[in-house]
Amino acid sequence: MRGCDRILSGHRTPSLRERLADLAAVDFDGLDGRPDFYGGGPVAALERRVAGLLGKPDAVFFPTGTMAQQVALRCWAERTGNRAVALHPLGHLEVHERKAYQTLTGLRGVWPTTEPRQPTAQEVRDLDEPFGTLLVELPLRDAGFLLPTWDELNALVAAARSRGAKVHFDGARLWESVFHLGRDLPTVAGLADSVYVSLYKTLGGLSGALLAGAEDFTAQARAWRHRYGGQLFQQWPAVLAALGGLDRELPRLPEYVAHAKTVAAALAALPGARVFPHEPHTHQFQLWLPGPAAALNQAVLTLAEQQKTWFANSFTDRSPGMAMAEITVAAPALEWSGADVTAAGLALLELAAAAAG
Repeated sequence: MRGCDRILSGHRTPSLRERLADLAAVDFDGLDGRPDFYGGGPVAALERRVAGLLGKPDAVFFPTGTMAQQVALRCWAERTGNRAVALHPLGHLEVHERKAYQTLTGLRGVWPTTEPRQPTAQEVRDLDEPFGTLLVELPLRDAGFLLPTWDELNALVAAARSRGAKVHFDGARLWESVFHLGRDLPTVAGLADSVYVSLYKTLGGLSGALLAGAEDFTAQARAWRHRYGGQLFQQWPAVLAALGGLDRELPRLPEYVAHAKTVAAALAALPGARVFPHEPHTHQFQLWLPGPAAALNQAVLTLAEQQKTWFANSFTDRSPGMAMAEITVAAPALEWSGADVTAAGLALLELAAAAAG
């Protein structure tokens, strides 16, 4: 991928030297000051900035989103007296964290729906047992980066409130979700009692997450962050990378999301291809091609070697005869026309057919 001249999905991975140069170039007034020591300094500056972007009174830096969301849900469980969390079975906490919220935090998940879509307000309202918190992943990544409409999201939140529950947004990709919802970040975040955002998934940071909410909530979250081992001695490299990402990527997200529709339409024209959702809700979506995945992955490498073109990261086998890859339309893809995308896709399919024999 680093040797390619053109990249359709994602960003070129920087070398360590390039990453260090990027950190040194970040526009931050405190570069000549002291680093953070268990918080403060650049960490506090990032917390203030993200709280302002989300329209929340305060925000807390965490080394990982896994830790941030466990702490958020634990705090709400303590306040509501109910350890049940209503969430989707395809959500990150269920699929990608080894059930840490259950094993380490003692919480319990209840599912409003098992369908591969966002839950409806009626499903939340009709849950057959009490729950203390509703967690909404925006977008629902493993279902295809799916978002509700603005009206559906409002109804979902109202349904949780009618059950006496708190609302937490898993906003790992909230930054790019606002365009489909048609509202700005403070308006969207304002629906929830707490919001988690990632500092690397869209922003291209090194690591880290922010948990935002009212000041009494963030004070409690800071106490639990300490108990969970998340109060690191110094975290300024991750913080500087996040500040750089806010400056660089946030202003470009409207371009990415708009161009994703062009890319998706061009890919949908490939023989046997399926794009989901048909019109992407963010700058990420699923591409399904005739498999097997092993042949498609070999074709990706061959295309990169022969034409210096990076098509996508790894395909995985899904339904019989089909494989799926996630497409991320970012700055490199803005140079691609629809015709460019289709031509590369046809070349990939030809190489995959040869690899499959």
